[in-house]
Amino acid sequence: MRGRDWLWAAGLAVLAAFIWLRDRSWIASPPEVLPILAALPLFAWLAAPWRWAAAPTRLTPDLFLPAAILFAAGVAANLTFLLALAWTSALWAGLRLRLPPADHGRVRRLLALPVMAFPWVTLDASALGWWFRLSGAWVAEQLFSGIGFQVAREGTHLCVQGLTVTVDASCSGLQTLQAMLIAGTAAAHLLLGRTRSYWWSLPCLLVMAWLANTLRVAVLSATALSFGPEFAAGWFHAWGGWLVLVLMFGLCWGLFAWWQRLTDLRSPTRL
Repeated sequence: MRGRDWLWAAGLAVLAAFIWLRDRSWIASPPEVLPILAALPLFAWLAAPWRWAAAPTRLTPDLFLPAAILFAAGVAANLTFLLALAWTSALWAGLRLRLPPADHGRVRRLLALPVMAFPWVTLDASALGWWFRLSGAWVAEQLFSGIGFQVAREGTHLCVQGLTVTVDASCSGLQTLQAMLIAGTAAAHLLLGRTRSYWWSLPCLLVMAWLANTLRVAVLSATALSFGPEFAAGWFHAWGGWLVLVLMFGLCWGLFAWWQRLTDLRSPTRL
C-alpha cells in the first residue's frame, strides 16, 4: 500500500469510530446491534477476489466530494443513515482508485453491506419500528379473528379471549432489522448477484423483514394464549429475535432460489 492508501484507510477508521460513538444510545442493547459489524467482513468475503490495479487512477478531490456533502448533511440533520452513506461513498472513492475497471461492477453491487454496518436503524428509524409494531398487531388481530377468537385491539394492544397481549418496543423488529437486511443481501448476491434481478431483489428485503417480524408477533401471541404470558415473555421471547433472523434468511433464500430458476429459464442478462 502507498502512503495515500494508508491515509485513506486511517481516515475511514476515524470516520467509522465517529459515526459509532457520536450517539451511544445503542449501547443499551449491544447484543442486538453489534452483530451488524459482520457486514464489513461479509462485504470483503463476497467481493473477493481482491485485485489491485498496477497503476492506480490519479487522485482528484472531486472523487470524495459526494462523501463530504453527505457527511455535512448527516451532521446537520443528525442522521446516522446519511453518515453511513458518506462513509460508504468515501470507501468506494478509494476503491475505484485501486481496483481494475473490470472489478468495479462486482464490488459496486455489494456497497449496500457497508451502508448497513452502522446502527442507523436503531438511531434513526423509531417511526419505522412503530409501524412494524402496529401492523404486526393488526395482522395478529385479523388472524385470531379469522379462526373464531374474540379479539379487541387498540393500537398495539390486543385482547384475545380475555388475555391482554401488548406488541411493545421489543417486538418492533428494529433490533434485528439490519441483521435481517444483511442476511437477505448476502442471499440475494449468492443467488442473483450476476443478473439484473439482483437490483430488483433488494427492495424486497424490507418486505421480507416485515413479513418475518409480523409472523414472529403472531407466533408470540399464539404462544401466550397456549402456554401463558410468562412463558411467551421469557426465554422464548428472548430467542425470538434470532428465530426471526433465521426465518428471514430462509424466506429470502427460498424466494431468490425460485427467482433464480425463473431467470435460468431465459438467457440471464449479465451485468
